[in-house]
Amino acid sequence: MDKQTSILPKSRLGRFASLVLLSGALGLMAASGVVSSTRNPLQIAILHWYGANQTASFGVGNGPEGVAFDGASLWVSNRSDGSVTKLRASDGACAGTCTFAVGSLPIGVAFDGANIWVANFGGNNVTKLKASDGSNLGTFAVGSSPEGLAFDGVNIWVSNRSSNNVTKLKASDGSTLGTFAVGTQPVGVAFDGANIWVANFGSNNVTKLNESGTILGTFAVGIQPIGVTFDGANIWVANFGNDNVTELKLSGTTLGTFAVGTGPTFLAFDGANIWVANFGSSNVTKLKASNGSTLGTFAVGSAPNGVAFDGANIWVANFDSHSVSKL
Repeated sequence: MDKQTSILPKSRLGRFASLVLLSGALGLMAASGVVSSTRNPLQIAILHWYGANQTASFGVGNGPEGVAFDGASLWVSNRSDGSVTKLRASDGACAGTCTFAVGSLPIGVAFDGANIWVANFGGNNVTKLKASDGSNLGTFAVGSSPEGLAFDGVNIWVSNRSSNNVTKLKASDGSTLGTFAVGTQPVGVAFDGANIWVANFGSNNVTKLNESGTILGTFAVGIQPIGVTFDGANIWVANFGNDNVTELKLSGTTLGTFAVGTGPTFLAFDGANIWVANFGSSNVTKLKASNGSTLGTFAVGSAPNGVAFDGANIWVANFDSHSVSKL
């Protein structure tokens, strides 16, 4: 599959996978796979230095794009079906009802500690679902072609690709708190504990905003950046057009650029490493966060997009395989 033709259509541009780990106990896996302790997952304190294996693949809806973890389950947006699938993290099973209707062309998914938020690219809105049972809590208008989401502890931030801005919503009730201009064709969004970072696919840069929406800086990265994530110290950006990722200090200074697979889209941090989904080569790259060295490349399904960490394993949404891979 040619990466330029497969990624550029609006309906397939914004695969966003946002991982927000919130308070609550979560089992930590030792290298043996035995649960060794529990810890608040906000600390993301799991150090994985052993090799990953593709342990399972689970069918979801058509065209899965985004994936997020809610502390117990994985939520996957199915772009072609206008739905999300909920899978139990422990075994990938469906417990009760596991498919829920949302808006048109859902892409980004985020968890706010109690609820799931889904960006509906085709509906210019976001859907809020109760994580416990999938009940619909509301649909809220945002900008044009929303794709990425991030939770800052109080608010939801949504990137609007076609209107070149981000919308800030109050998580408690979905009310709009502001709309703020960023770069061209914003896609991925991440929160660093104080500020919001937005990857601008069309302007080859990232925008840093404070929580009031004031721009603190715009920083050049690679060509066609899509995903962005925070590793506890630095920002990582997946550059689709360069087949690499850029690491930035929170000041915006570039720390390095590291080769990955073909057409990288989204990223996740596991407490020690960065995992990158490579849309064009149908695999994921594992990089050591401390120095960017490659620790491995692992086959997944076809056209992987969203990536999330569940405290023990990595989950990858495979757009063309209509599945998620668990590593």
